[in-house]
Amino acid sequence: MGGLRTAGDLVARMQMTRRMRLPEAKGYVAAKLGVSAADLSDPTVMADVRRDLGLGTIPTEDTATPDDPLAIEAKVNIARVLDVPVRSAERLLSLTSV
Repeated sequence: MGGLRTAGDLVARMQMTRRMRLPEAKGYVAAKLGVSAADLSDPTVMADVRRDLGLGTIPTEDTATPDDPLAIEAKVNIARVLDVPVRSAERLLSLTSV
């Protein structure tokens, strides 16, 4: 997981980590992101959601600004928003906590 993820990748993560079926995973991700399940496939809506929640931007679709989270910071935010473990984010937090 590169950290800069589309809604489809977030849905797939829920299917793999929580063994959810597709409609259930879409509903879970949509609820956590505060959008409808139909909005998950709308690139304009999702660009705003990714930016607002700090989930990173998709370089081919969005223009990143210096304040946008990239790579590991986006992964930490994804783990927080979806309440799902992301090993690289957990490892970073364990190495940096005092």
